Parts: sequence; C-alpha cells; structure tokens
Amino acid sequence: MVFFTGGFYLGASIDFLTVLLTENNIPNENGLHGILSFMWVAPAVITAMYLGSYLIIPSKKWYIVSLYLTLAVVFEFFLFIDPLSAFNFEIPPGRTLIDSSFVYGSITFILIVVFLASALIFTGVGFLIKSIQTTGAVRKRFAFLSIGFIVFVICGALDSLVAPGLGLIIVRGGMICYAWFMYFGLKTA
Repeated sequence: MVFFTGGFYLGASIDFLTVLLTENNIPNENGLHGILSFMWVAPAVITAMYLGSYLIIPSKKWYIVSLYLTLAVVFEFFLFIDPLSAFNFEIPPGRTLIDSSFVYGSITFILIVVFLASALIFTGVGFLIKSIQTTGAVRKRFAFLSIGFIVFVICGALDSLVAPGLGLIIVRGGMICYAWFMYFGLKTA
C-alpha cells in the first residue's frame, strides 16, 4: 500500500524532472498530470480497505473490499475518461510546476473524500483499536501504523487544498512522515 500511495506523486515528480531537464512542463492538454498521480487510487484504496476491514470486522472483509473495488473502478473510469473535468490545473509560465486540485463536486472529488474518510476509519482507527488491545512491541507497531494512516489522511486532504509554497512543503513533509511511521510499524526487530 505504501508503494501505491507513493505513486500519488508520480505526476508531480515527472513534471519536476521534465521542468528540470527541458525547462517545460509535461504535456498536460489531456490531464496527464492528474492521471499519473491518481491512477494509483484504486489499488491503494482496495489494499487499505482489505487491511482495515480485516482488523475491524474480518467476517465482512470481502463485502467491504467488493464495495470499495466497485467504487474504485468508478473513480478510475471517470479519471481516465475525463480528467480535465476532475481537476483544476494551473500551469504557470516558465520553470514552475503544474499545480492541480480536484474540482469540488465532481464524482472523483466525492469518491476521494469517501476513500480518505474510509481510510481514516478502517485503517487509522482499526490500527488504533489493535494497539489498545495489545501490549509491548506489538502495541507500539500498531500505534505507529495508526499514526501513519491518520497523518496520511490529513496530509492527503490538505495536499489538494494548500497552494504551492511553504504550506505545501509542510504537507508533503507530513507525507514523508507517513512513510516513516509505516516503516517503523512494519519493520521487524
């Protein structure tokens, strides 16, 4: 799941490298920036819902995963069919990166809100519950995982709301912390 959530920065990373090497942004007439960044939503949300439902209500995990698989397919459909209706792109002149944000009220925006809220509940709260139920090193690992998912949801929501600048650097620093929390939660002795 960490791999898939890291993919959310593929569009920004390719744009950065393209600007660095060619002094031009990636061609974005068809919304390529948004597609590269958000094509990872489906595998990330399915993985998160599997983990979270396994923790909270394991007997219902396949129902939950099936529901989110269906929603993820709908999200990907609208993302690939019409990315220009899903995102607002600001393409500044010169050597500046593309800034993108979701179009509020679009189906992709609504589904992202559902996915982030679900990840907060199923994984953030799920790992917190497991942390409270256990002791010792296992408790610490579940606590790291819970904090990691909570940080991910908060920073994921803020990433599309904060304009480029110092605030965005802080938000993306939070995403780096998410990866560290996940690492500490999953590493073995």
